[in-house]
Amino acid sequence: MKKLFSILLIFILMIVNIPLKVDAAEDKINVVADSAVLMDAATGEILYSKNMDDAYPPASTTKTMTALLTFENCKLDDVVTTPKDFTSKNLALLDGNSIVLDNEEQIKVKDLLYALLLRSANDAAVALAVHISGSTEKFAELMNKRAAELGCTDTHFQNPNGLYDKDHKTSARDLALIMRELAKHPEYTQIATTATYNIEPTNKSDAKKSQLDRSLWNENKLANKNFKSYYYEGCDGGKTGYTVQSMHSYVATAVRNGQRLVVALVHSKDNGFNDARALFDYGFSHYELKTLFKKGDKVSEYKVGNTTIPLVASDNFFYVTEKNSKDSPQYNVNQQDITKKTFSKGDILLDTNVTMNGKKIGVLKLAAGISNESAIKSVNLNNPTTNKFNLPILILLGVIILLAVRIWLVAKRRKNKRKRIYNFQRRNS
Repeated sequence: MKKLFSILLIFILMIVNIPLKVDAAEDKINVVADSAVLMDAATGEILYSKNMDDAYPPASTTKTMTALLTFENCKLDDVVTTPKDFTSKNLALLDGNSIVLDNEEQIKVKDLLYALLLRSANDAAVALAVHISGSTEKFAELMNKRAAELGCTDTHFQNPNGLYDKDHKTSARDLALIMRELAKHPEYTQIATTATYNIEPTNKSDAKKSQLDRSLWNENKLANKNFKSYYYEGCDGGKTGYTVQSMHSYVATAVRNGQRLVVALVHSKDNGFNDARALFDYGFSHYELKTLFKKGDKVSEYKVGNTTIPLVASDNFFYVTEKNSKDSPQYNVNQQDITKKTFSKGDILLDTNVTMNGKKIGVLKLAAGISNESAIKSVNLNNPTTNKFNLPILILLGVIILLAVRIWLVAKRRKNKRKRIYNFQRRNS
């Protein structure tokens, strides 16, 4: 009876097209964090998730957004001067890790970023926020605006460093989106993989203070080779976070064989290093990044009369598939009317949805492969469907008109000459 029931169940599942395949490796991943994501950085595709849209206080992983906005708004050699009331005005946000910044202290943006990302210095975060926006409140507005631009839907920042606030929250998916963008900055990767760093003395610190308070140590154990039991080959960035109320959070990136993965863990009972290693191992062993088109590759062509306009990929288009899978993307280029458009080489003319197994995986934007001048010239001279006359005909018509005018003028002069001769003969007869 049980055997018959099992056969019947399998038959029903086949009819309604419910997949029976369960990835054993994913099934064995027991992530401790309450919100978790494994994301492919190139495509943004989610490869593993657990309550990925549940929002929790992210503690110091908040500093990934502070770092992103710093790279987008500052130069590394810019000098930050803290306000004269820096310590008193921002006292509530200077608790915890710090490099003991003083009022009216002058320090480079680069040094503040090292302090922010290696030591997780809260005063460095505040100094950067005030430098960029004038106050931590205005900087929080900028943080939320940028988060929305990145596609974050469950994020609300209240401060630049992640000190606990009941309204300061993000989800694993949103945190992964922020880290995905931050990892595009090579300066970030350089800082985030540095094991130790010493901040130079400033106008308010001497060499002794620099040694005591400003010798930094990378707390991301997956990126620091000194932590042999945790170090993960290929880890090129990450940020830890912890407060008693927020619990642990952790976000990191790793690269292998040209593929970058992002792990984000929020609201966890442990530091997340083991969870991250397990998720990276799962992602790299089960998925691979493939290229559908490289920037400039010819995708299709568009015919306007006798003219062929090549359509090329405007950017690299990547997709993720399970290893050894024979699945391939599909796309269809619609022949929209572009005869009235003027364009330059590289201008986007058309776009098409790319799908795989019935699921949309992206939009392929197609650019003109020839310049506007050559396209317009070719269309105007060779396309009889869009031009009533072409250049040779216009030239011929011009020559005929000039000849007709010439003949008419010669004939008129001869007639006038004959008339003058006739009138002269009559007067003298």
